[in-house]
Amino acid sequence: MTEPGLRERKKQRMYETVSDIAIRLFLEKGFDAVSVAEVAAAAEISKPTLFRYFPAKEDLVLHRIADHEGEAARVVAEAAEPPVEALRRHVLAGLERCDPVTGLNDHPQVLAFHSLLYGTPSLVARAYAHQERSEAALAEVLGGDLDARLAAGQVMAVLRVLALDNWRRIAAGERVADVRPDAVAAAERAFGRLAAGWPGGESSATR
Repeated sequence: MTEPGLRERKKQRMYETVSDIAIRLFLEKGFDAVSVAEVAAAAEISKPTLFRYFPAKEDLVLHRIADHEGEAARVVAEAAEPPVEALRRHVLAGLERCDPVTGLNDHPQVLAFHSLLYGTPSLVARAYAHQERSEAALAEVLGGDLDARLAAGQVMAVLRVLALDNWRRIAAGERVADVRPDAVAAAERAFGRLAAGWPGGESSATR
């Protein structure tokens, strides 16, 4: 009865170990300068084994944020409150705890990871596919029709732009404590606009 759980834990450890090794190499040498074969050798696994875990080289990096895929959809699905309010509270809570996904985090490893992600065109493209899947999941939770797809697209764009702006300011040397008030105010404004333009009007988004 415990064996499936054990296998799953071992599999997860493999994902994390190989991803960590790959990211370390990419940060040291540059994403394009490191081959998949080099990552596999450093992880002491075969190249075919690596590809069973990570179908594309970019996935070695994107695994670090894989848990966030579909997060907006999960927040909305599990909330007792309207979608915009649930997402607003979720984002504000993330800013409060300096969740790396909000961009409001100055830990050197987080900054290095984001620099790698945003500074590598192929990773940006792969991250966009990640966002598209998250958008589709959110649209499905919201009802799946055209209005739901439009609303989901707006939500994901807001989350992306807010996080990117926070990261750029932190990467430029600003302190988290100085950026946070602006980040919170920007999130409040953005979700206020989302609520006003939500299908059915503001009342359906916030009541």
